[in-house]
Amino acid sequence: MESDSYKTILNPSEGFFKDKGSKFIAQVFHVETEDECKEVLQSVKKSFHDARHHCYAYRINPENEESRSNDDGEPSGTAGKPILNQILSYELFNVMVVVVRYFGGTKLGVSGLISAYKTATREALDNAVIVNQFLTSNFLLKFDYPLMNDIMRVIKEENLESTAPEFTDSCVIKIEIKKNNTERIKIRLEKLHGLTIKAL
Repeated sequence: MESDSYKTILNPSEGFFKDKGSKFIAQVFHVETEDECKEVLQSVKKSFHDARHHCYAYRINPENEESRSNDDGEPSGTAGKPILNQILSYELFNVMVVVVRYFGGTKLGVSGLISAYKTATREALDNAVIVNQFLTSNFLLKFDYPLMNDIMRVIKEENLESTAPEFTDSCVIKIEIKKNNTERIKIRLEKLHGLTIKAL
């Protein structure tokens, strides 16, 4: 990705679609790792243990994209792929959608299934709060007290996030820099003699 920002969702949301007695409940979650995706799937399966299918798709890691979809017993390409295509069309990352199906007794056919999974997913994504997130790099700054004013000036002027300050014999501060600004700000900090910068 060239940009240092990406779109994701803020909170879980839900969508619903019904066709010929079959109910499709789409649930959207913010996830950041494959392990989180597995936990979400297990949680949904537990909540909807009596449903026939738990189909899903996810797309994570904006810097090194990973995506996956699963039809969970539905005909190949009728569930997981339509779910993933909706995630892609909304240009979202770090998102997982699980669509639970309760079978209504009448088969919907391939096009009917594709439409149902797509529509339920789209409604869930429409109900989600979509936000822009920035890709960032984290660094640990270690310095002696006389440098404090210079360091704090850079943090303030560059509008950096700083956390976990420790003031013992020397000072330690954690900072977060947007990816596109990393090199420029690092060069600026490296001009301060006596400062140690460590990438986290």
